[in-house]
Amino acid sequence: MSRKCDLSGKARQANHKISHSNIKTRKFSEVNLKTKKIFDPETGRTIRLRISTSTMRTLDKVGSLSAYLRKNIHLFQ
Repeated sequence: MSRKCDLSGKARQANHKISHSNIKTRKFSEVNLKTKKIFDPETGRTIRLRISTSTMRTLDKVGSLSAYLRKNIHLFQ
């Protein structure tokens, strides 16, 4: 299972950790993922997803899973 958000597609970012002597070491910033059951009132279903915490906040703001999918249709084409 990859460390990637099921809805937004967020994945880890590659960075460099730069020391005082300017030696560049590869490091990765992981996404804050949580497994969550989400109830969609429009379809009446509960879906289990692995989503990032920022996507959870967006779902709370928009209101429902169906509304989020309608708003972000460009992510799924």
